[in-house]
Parts: sequence; structure tokens; C-alpha cells
Amino acid sequence: MTKKLWFQVGVGTLLAILIIKYFMEISFIFAPIVIIIKAIILPLLLGGVLYYMTEPIQRKLEERKVPRWGSILIIIVGLVLILWAFVSIVGPVVTKQVNTLVENAPALTKEINEIGETIWDQRDELPPQLQTSIESAVNSLQLIAVKFGKWIVQFLQSFFQAVFLLILVPFFFIFMLKDHEKFAPRIYNLFSGERREWIKKTLSDIDNVLRSYIQGQFLISAILATLIFIGYKLIGLEYALLLAMFALFMNLIPFIGPWIAVAPALVIGYLDDPKMVIWVGLVTLIAQQIDSNLITPNVMGKTLDIHPLTVITIILAAGNIAGFVGIIVAIPVYAVIKVIVLNIYERRKEIRRAATKNV
Repeated sequence: MTKKLWFQVGVGTLLAILIIKYFMEISFIFAPIVIIIKAIILPLLLGGVLYYMTEPIQRKLEERKVPRWGSILIIIVGLVLILWAFVSIVGPVVTKQVNTLVENAPALTKEINEIGETIWDQRDELPPQLQTSIESAVNSLQLIAVKFGKWIVQFLQSFFQAVFLLILVPFFFIFMLKDHEKFAPRIYNLFSGERREWIKKTLSDIDNVLRSYIQGQFLISAILATLIFIGYKLIGLEYALLLAMFALFMNLIPFIGPWIAVAPALVIGYLDDPKMVIWVGLVTLIAQQIDSNLITPNVMGKTLDIHPLTVITIILAAGNIAGFVGIIVAIPVYAVIKVIVLNIYERRKEIRRAATKNV
């Protein structure tokens, strides 16, 4: 009986529960370690993203006989020039639009309140069921507004903490560019034989899925943001560049991100002219169709092969657990776990086939 899979899984589950239970009881011992990990996790992630975005450039440079230190220097200088150009060209426009939005915020808020009051004053003329629905919606909106306000505060706190910790990002980034070939061998060389080859293959699969996801997702987000900016400019929507930059970051969140990105555009369009909502929706629909049918299939292909319902579930769970950062890293983390589980499953199948063959 002890050799049965269900028995081994049951024992393993019980042991895992006991380990977690006793770990939680002595968690105060590990508090300093948790603080250190929290301090370095964000710069480490940003450094990893920059590495995966620039590694193809480094590889092409080194194929042309550029030494490692030279390729690193070229990449850093290039990133500094891109950042300088972005701040010089886009910065003033974004700053102007942000200032305009801040100046118009009271008027926009007043218009939103007037619309809500108009709907509320006319509720008596509506059927009883619809009145109940409106009252429930108003109560829900109030709760959402409170939660959204708290989320904004938390997001700003996290943002300023990230800015403070950005000094560590170049350190991790340069270290990854310099020694990235040494990371995997230091792990799989600790083993030997077939186990070493299995770990080597698993690490290679993890690297490939992270590389494909990060490079593909950033490229898709950039293309989508460009399409949205062009569309918003063509229909004459205010704050087009600001909304497109917001869409750039929101589109990093699969499936849910585009819907979050279009919400402020719809509000601003409606306050400017109710007919503008139709044009905003049309621009968004065209951009999403181009993305779904042309961009994503050619850029991402079946790299992750995750069902949309699974993606939404993971994102919602990660958002409740770890906030905005959790939403961003949830899908790649899930993809890595999926790769590890699939490799373990394939390894077990190989062992079972070998055992059956010997018998």
C-alpha cells in the first residue's frame, strides 16, 4: 500500500500541512529574512525584466566579436539615451496633460456627481426592481470608491518605495548581463547523471518561458499603446498620450489589463461628449482585434498555453494576496510552476517506462 501513488500524495500533503503549521508558529524567527527579501525582490524583478529585454541585443553584439564589457557598456549607454530622449520628448507633453487633468479634476468630479444626482433624482419614475438595482449599485460604487482610494494610496506608497530602491536595479541588471551563463551551471552541476540532465532541461525551459513571456508581453503592450494613442489622436480625445501610457502599463496584465485601460478613456470621453464614448469603444475594439488576430498569435504564439479563465482566476487571487505587484508577476510565476510540474510529470513517466521495460 505504501507504494501506491494516492498514499504517497496523502502522506506528502499531511507533511506539508504540518511543516506550514509549525513554520507559522515560529515565523517571528524568519521576520528579518522576510524583510530583506521584500527589500530586494522588486529591484531584482526589474533587473530581470531589463535583462530579458536587452539580452538579445547583447547576444547580437557578442556574435559580432564585441567583448562582454563592451556589450554591457553599449547597452547601458543605449538605455540612458533612450530614457533621456523619452524624458525630453514625451516628458513635457505628459507633464502638461497631467497638469491639465489636475486643474480640470474638480470640474470633472462635479460633472460625475451631477450625472449621479440626476439618475438618483429620477429613480422614483423607474420600476421598483430597477430602483432596488440602482440603490445597490450606488452602495457598491461607494464601497468601490473607498477601496479604490485605499488602493491608490497603497499604490503610491509602493511606487515611492520602488523609486527609493531603484538604486539596486542597475546592480542586479549589470550582474545578470555579466554572469548570466553561470547561474544555471552552478545549480545543475551540484548533481550528476540523469538527475543533472533533468535539472538542466528544467532550468532551460524556465528560462525560455520567462524570456518569451517578458519580451512578448512588453512588445505587445508597446504596439497596443501606440495603436491606442494614434486612435485617440484621430478622434480628438483629450489626454491621449497620458491615456496611452496608462494603457501601456495596464496591458502588461493579460486579458484584464485592456479593460482597466479603457475605463478612464470612456469616462473622459463621456464628459467631453457622450458620443465620444462610441469612438473610444470603436478605437479600443479595433486595437483589441488587431492584437488578438495579428499581434499576439505572431509574437507569443502558444508560449504559455494558459486558458483565459485560468489567467483571470490567477490574477484576481494574486491581486488579493500581493496587490498590484502580485498581479504583474502572477502569470510568469504560474508559467514557471507549470513548467516545473510538467517536467516532473515527464520525468515520472520516463522512470515508469524504464521500470516497466526492465520488468
